[in-house]
Amino acid sequence: MQNYLIRNIQIVNEGSIRTADILLANGRIERIAPQIGSVKENYTEINGEGKFLLPGCIDDQVHFREPGLTHKATIGSEAKAAVAGGVTSFMEMPNTIPNALTQDLLEEKYQIAARSSLTNYSFYMGTSNNNTEEVLRTNEKKKDICGVKIFMGASTGNMLVDNPNTLDRVFAESELLIATHCEDETIIKRNRERVSGSGRELVPADHPLIRDEEACYASSLYAIQIAKKYGTRLHILHISTEKELSLFTNLFPLKDKRITSEVCVHHLHFTSADYATLGNRIKCNPAIKAPHNKEALWKALLDDRLDIIATDHAPHLLEEKEMPYEKAHAGLPLVQHPLLLMLHYHRQGKISLEKIVEKMSHAVADCFQVAQRGYIREGYYADLVIADLEQPYTVTRENLLYKCGWSPLEGFRFPATITHTFINGRLVYGNGVWDESQWGERLRFDR
Repeated sequence: MQNYLIRNIQIVNEGSIRTADILLANGRIERIAPQIGSVKENYTEINGEGKFLLPGCIDDQVHFREPGLTHKATIGSEAKAAVAGGVTSFMEMPNTIPNALTQDLLEEKYQIAARSSLTNYSFYMGTSNNNTEEVLRTNEKKKDICGVKIFMGASTGNMLVDNPNTLDRVFAESELLIATHCEDETIIKRNRERVSGSGRELVPADHPLIRDEEACYASSLYAIQIAKKYGTRLHILHISTEKELSLFTNLFPLKDKRITSEVCVHHLHFTSADYATLGNRIKCNPAIKAPHNKEALWKALLDDRLDIIATDHAPHLLEEKEMPYEKAHAGLPLVQHPLLLMLHYHRQGKISLEKIVEKMSHAVADCFQVAQRGYIREGYYADLVIADLEQPYTVTRENLLYKCGWSPLEGFRFPATITHTFINGRLVYGNGVWDESQWGERLRFDR
């Protein structure tokens, strides 16, 4: 394995920025010091002057579409896009085809990743109304699986969980973190009937009226009520409304929370005003909503009511997005640019580098109890990203790595560039040069 000595770089970690040298050896961070002299071993030296070193992002919510939907994406294609964006680990959702509703099907996804993913990886166990016994078998594997996923809203295949008895038992007996998609189907159905009552054709701007604030709030409240009843470790994904923020607290640190939350980059970036230009390209569930929600999400992120920033990367072919609204698929490809998007908001004065690292690396590792990742610490895995904050980068169709081949951010000019991405101490991506000779590793959890 190649070892590296990065000199004179600004390290962003655990609430501070300091200039130091850092030595990477045998996949780990061997030493961090103000200056590291000559070393006996064979190291490749990198000049970090003027650049910033961040822990690799851990994306706790992606849809990489394999197996069954590989015309949209594969684990290999989307993991490579993640690397280019500074994402060194991902946690992927179970609504592939077939749905990951048995232990055997879940393990098959791990086997695919083991032979195709450049990044580190984990996969959620899926839940349906009738696979409770299979779900609870994950208790025996809690050090090896990121969590259990429950769709309390529509999903692919047989994964809408609306049976109260199923929910009660899984919440009561699961020893793993439960991650939920919260939207109330009854409210959504009622809203659709109301909005379409005039007989006109529905359009993308109707999406946040159909999947509205009340649908999100009612479902999130329900999940929290069940979690509090049983003391469940609950993590609610992609919070999109101001109203839901009253359900979360910042009165104690993340490590003491039993109920945590995630916000996605598209809900921090787009608003309902963007349907006019982007249409179905920003159709996603839960919907991108009115501007006051975006401002409230930013406030809650910065005051720690929202714990994690993720992408909910969900690629579809462009022709699937360009269908009429009711047939257009919901989801956005985003995993190549989440860190760059946050660095854009850093340049705008919206968020500090320290807070970006906290929400995209530290907090994810703490929330899921990821073993020895998410921080720049001696002895930890060397999952690291170098960013040049003075080198702009523009998203074009030509530099996208997604298999679907498009992005809602095309034409956007970021103020920064990801120059290097290390995974397990290996320079997988450096100034446009790739090393695809080894695959990432399965994430492990300290539970």
